[in-house]
Amino acid sequence: MNELRLRQPRHSADPRAVRYWTVDAVIGAVVVVVPLAVAYQLTGRPAALGAAAAGAAVLAVALTVFAPRVYYRAVRWEVTDEAVYTRSGLMVRTWRAAPLSRVQTVDTVRGPLQRHFGLADVTVTTASAAGALKIRGLDHEEAARLAEQLTLLTQATPGDAT
Repeated sequence: MNELRLRQPRHSADPRAVRYWTVDAVIGAVVVVVPLAVAYQLTGRPAALGAAAAGAAVLAVALTVFAPRVYYRAVRWEVTDEAVYTRSGLMVRTWRAAPLSRVQTVDTVRGPLQRHFGLADVTVTTASAAGALKIRGLDHEEAARLAEQLTLLTQATPGDAT
């Protein structure tokens, strides 16, 4: 078997993933900022709580506006006859190459918000202490095809996935 080398994976997430990640970030921001703002109003407006609410709001806006677009450029994936390659991360880039002989399970995930945007994630569980590889923000039909392709490739690959 050839030695696997980390390399730039060819594929990126579906462009609709930017909107999905943006809406997901807005929901997260609301969950954090609204309770802080309500607590600020109900507790006599202490300065420390006001500063925390304002800081959380500024951070939430920045994460909502910029993070999904930057994350879209950071997330990449590829499947070859030998391995699954992924790259992800905003602040810390993570590059992974998992030989198909190490793949144990392939799962697709579609939450309600993902279904609304027509997206899905694929999780490739391997016999690795580093954990599963996640391929995020795929068109749901592409995710189903990828899961089927990976299943067929791993069944045809010699090895015991341990």
